[in-house]
Amino acid sequence: MYGALDLGTNNCRLLLARPSRRGFRVIDAFSRIIRLGEGVSQSGQLSDAAMQRTIDALKICAGKLDRHQVQRAMLVATEACRIASNGSEFLTRAREATGLDIKILSREGEARLAVSGCASLVDPNSDYAMVFDIGGGSSELIWLDLTRRRYRGGPHGDRLDVQSAVAAWTSLSVGVVTLAERFGGRQVTRESFEAMVDYVVGLLAPFEDQHRFANRIAGRRAHMLGTSGTVTTVAGVHLGLERYDRNRVDGCWLETEEARRVTYSLLDRSYAERVAEPCIGRDRADLVLAGCAILEALLRVWPCARLRVADRGLREGILMQLMVEDGVYRAGRRRRRMRERPDFA
Repeated sequence: MYGALDLGTNNCRLLLARPSRRGFRVIDAFSRIIRLGEGVSQSGQLSDAAMQRTIDALKICAGKLDRHQVQRAMLVATEACRIASNGSEFLTRAREATGLDIKILSREGEARLAVSGCASLVDPNSDYAMVFDIGGGSSELIWLDLTRRRYRGGPHGDRLDVQSAVAAWTSLSVGVVTLAERFGGRQVTRESFEAMVDYVVGLLAPFEDQHRFANRIAGRRAHMLGTSGTVTTVAGVHLGLERYDRNRVDGCWLETEEARRVTYSLLDRSYAERVAEPCIGRDRADLVLAGCAILEALLRVWPCARLRVADRGLREGILMQLMVEDGVYRAGRRRRRMRERPDFA
């Protein structure tokens, strides 16, 4: 049994899995919004209330890891603990309270694991793909140049080796929590939304000036692949789901104009109306438009016609890495019989 814990700025997520004939099979999972990074962009520190909420969630994770007798696990913390002056101190406190030894993951490590976790959703017929993860405190972006891709795994090497296709990556010090705290998240006007978009476009400018992907993808087959609560929420709203359904969201395609229609529809709704949306709810209603602003900034800098949605990412990438290291991860051949959910490859 393998485990992956992602302690983010906004969420605490755990995934437990066993190797299977096609990748791995999820045995148990846990997710809770803990808002660990609430206020850290202003104070520079994790608050006592946020740390206690997080420790309460981590105790549940520790119980699951123990109950399932997990032999191998990677437990990581991301942006909130990276930037908070008391981030390391908090992880020591968490270890004493829960027994979990959580390590701070670098931004590059986070980006590369996230892209590995959703690599099977990259369209191999594209020339370029941009994989992005809009987090609570940071956003990771990786451009893949698929014209130089290689394959591995299986007798015919039929699994895309995404790391061989990485052309450039960056990590922005902005996410849904930090952007909403800066510009406001509950009452968002067209003007404040545009201010958010402009702010993120400004953060993207040095990366684009260096690599010129807008020119490189012009006239080429390119798509975006988003792995975050923002894009899964947008997909759920677009599909009109009465409750969130991972099986319908993960892997679905949206025209980028469809995603934009959802964004501006949400912008025209009140905070209470966003709370009432089944795929948003009270926990995300004050953050969703900040995420949409980051998505809109990406689309303005790099116009792509299609967006694929991944309800997978960092945790799946962690599990793959652990299993590959142990020589038990198998991928590349499709089963002849129907795929058993919830398997990943």
